Amino acid sequence: MKLFHSINDFRSTKKTILTLGTFDGVHIGHKKILERITQNTENGKYESLVLTFFPHPRMVLQEKSEIKLLNTISEKTKLLEQTGIENLVIHPFNESFSRLTAEEFVHSILVDQFHIQKIIIGHDHRFGRNRTADINDLIAFGKEYGFEVEQISAEEIQDVSVSSTKIRKALDEGNIALANDYLGYAYFLSGEVVKGKQLGRTIGFPTANIQIEEDYKKIPKNGVYVVHTLINGKEVFGMMNIGFNPTVNGERQTIEVHLFDFDADIYGHKIEVSLLNYLREEQKFGSVELLKEQLNQDKKTAMAFIGQL
Repeated sequence: MKLFHSINDFRSTKKTILTLGTFDGVHIGHKKILERITQNTENGKYESLVLTFFPHPRMVLQEKSEIKLLNTISEKTKLLEQTGIENLVIHPFNESFSRLTAEEFVHSILVDQFHIQKIIIGHDHRFGRNRTADINDLIAFGKEYGFEVEQISAEEIQDVSVSSTKIRKALDEGNIALANDYLGYAYFLSGEVVKGKQLGRTIGFPTANIQIEEDYKKIPKNGVYVVHTLINGKEVFGMMNIGFNPTVNGERQTIEVHLFDFDADIYGHKIEVSLLNYLREEQKFGSVELLKEQLNQDKKTAMAFIGQL
């Protein structure tokens, strides 16, 4: 996949089959559209192209927006590459770009820059200044400038309309199973393993503390999860706590992973941890010994879940 960090950087000698949007999560609804894009290239006659934006438009246009995203930009890039898309344009979104009228956007970007042959979009897509243009406007532009427009209905995407908002809500509720169903993959967190207080080591549960650099990444509900990760090509299961470690009077949220049957030094490594199941809410125990007892029970529950995979 070719990656471009601006619309102006894109170059191709072929016409394009494209779609556009934020694609946060690259979930199963998005994948229906992306599959249609790759199917329409007619074996290389046209090139597939995805146009997305960063920062997320709500971060720019809504002054008090505290939206958290399902994917960091690098995670989104990786997920889009897995779909077989040939070209990804990640354009910087700013107020100036948001003021383009629908016709300016279509003429100067879709037609002049991307040499559009066909655009395939979801059922609810709106575009242009103040998002005033809709599918009917796009069809009219297509007739004027000579490109096709294909709309994918909500029914085609799924009986239950999938949206990034619904996935965020499921993560807030600790409903990781529902979030993963909507995503079509296990929700994951990516970060560097850093040194923590190393209290887990003293009670037989050493943890890898994950530091996520991007503050806009959506962190699921506090609690204990069954997880897996790949380390040096080997799949390793474990359990992860997201929270404040109230038993030992923690003062800030941490993400700590205890990996089963694993004792290698991975400080400084960047790992990707996938969440498989939500075990329980974070609790404050009366003593470290009671915490240890609960962790042993958590491990048994996690191992039972893993055994059914």
